Amino acid sequence: MNRKTFLRHSALLGSLASCAPAHLLSMRGVSYKDFPIVRTPEAERNFRSRAVEEAIATFTENVDDEELCWLFNNCFPNTLDTTVTYSDAGGKPDTYVITGDIDAMWLRDSSAQVWPYMQFADRDPALKNLIAGVINRQTSYVLKDPYANAFYDDPEKRGEWTSDSTDMLPGVHERKYEIDSLCYPIRLAYNYWKTTGDTAPFDDDWRRAIASTLRVFRDQQQKDGSNPYSFQRTTPHATDTRTLRGAGYPVNPVGLICSAFRPSDDATVFSFLIPSNFFAVVSLRQAAEMLEALGQGEGASPTDLRALAAEVETALDEHAIVEHEKYGPIYAFEIDGFGSRLLMDDANVPSLLSLPYLDAVSRDNEVYQNTRDFVWSEDNPFFFSGTAARGIGGPHVGMDMIWPMAITMYGLTSDDEGEIRAAVAQLKATHGGTGFMHESFDKDDPTNFTRAWFAWANTLCGEFLWRTYQQRPELLG
Repeated sequence: MNRKTFLRHSALLGSLASCAPAHLLSMRGVSYKDFPIVRTPEAERNFRSRAVEEAIATFTENVDDEELCWLFNNCFPNTLDTTVTYSDAGGKPDTYVITGDIDAMWLRDSSAQVWPYMQFADRDPALKNLIAGVINRQTSYVLKDPYANAFYDDPEKRGEWTSDSTDMLPGVHERKYEIDSLCYPIRLAYNYWKTTGDTAPFDDDWRRAIASTLRVFRDQQQKDGSNPYSFQRTTPHATDTRTLRGAGYPVNPVGLICSAFRPSDDATVFSFLIPSNFFAVVSLRQAAEMLEALGQGEGASPTDLRALAAEVETALDEHAIVEHEKYGPIYAFEIDGFGSRLLMDDANVPSLLSLPYLDAVSRDNEVYQNTRDFVWSEDNPFFFSGTAARGIGGPHVGMDMIWPMAITMYGLTSDDEGEIRAAVAQLKATHGGTGFMHESFDKDDPTNFTRAWFAWANTLCGEFLWRTYQQRPELLG
């Protein structure tokens, strides 16, 4: 048996890999030390999808680069293997999804973690139910507190951030209000509906959650100068709390929606976070389409949702574009409506780089292309170039730390052969010998990384490799 055959059988049979003798892993000149079996043994996995295992087997059989096969085998199923807890004991699917090394469910992360499996949901009933369970769980969380970003499985648990100065409820892990936390569940719901045709998750509770989202977005336009949300934390980290007694810097109400925090869970500097406002436009229109087709409840109508989307879109056109002396018109990262703007990009999604991935702008949009050139350059203060890789990081971890998520997004938003090859090569070169992606790594030393178990980064890498295999397999070596 050559190594290629072994990996294929491992993907299909799972448990074979966990008990394979070392000599089977020393094929074709590749030592056991270089490619240890690191995927969770089959008997210990949280969930198994037939369709995902078939995709792993297909990739392994047809891609010649053994290290990429190893990475794909480890990363793509990581969310299913290690982070999901599924039940239908209550009469409908229910899925709790942790981020990895943090035992809490983020609305954003849980959506993004199962997103790459959506393409298989129409032919794998178990996987379809798992995703439906995520939608059901997210609906309950939005109804509990639409300003919270992360929740516990135990609805009565009080965790480490109970002392935060905000309206903390039991069962809430963190109450950092972020626009994207309310957009991601809509994105997941909309594409689940489009993929499967199943309408069961979209009941009266789901409609109430959409109405709650609309209410928060309207309130966070802050047109009357008031803000029902505030947040303060006693912390040495400035990005973990809000200025001005938890209210943040003031904004001039120009029609955009405020976000107290970024998708990195770092506080915004100027509350009009541009990538998240783009995401809101897409999500509001998706929710409107669903309510129009499936029936509306109280508090939100398709007309209401589309009206807010149009208002935000107009405000983006009028206020989000900045003339850069080197790149021409680009999108700012944050603005305040008074004329102040922050020019940068962060690694987390939504980011300026990720806008086409979120269906917010087309890849060939001139302003986006100018912005892309800017953010993937050292003119972006959080773009780092080292001996190991080049890519975007952010304040959350600190300087000189590149996020694999940003490298993956660079590949996912590109049609350029050289850019895609570069992204694949950098991901392969920077897993630090672990076979998994991480939150971040040092630009000069991939073995110096944060978060050994970060499922979103793993699954997103798998999504990129699988898409590249399907569309441009020649770029995988």
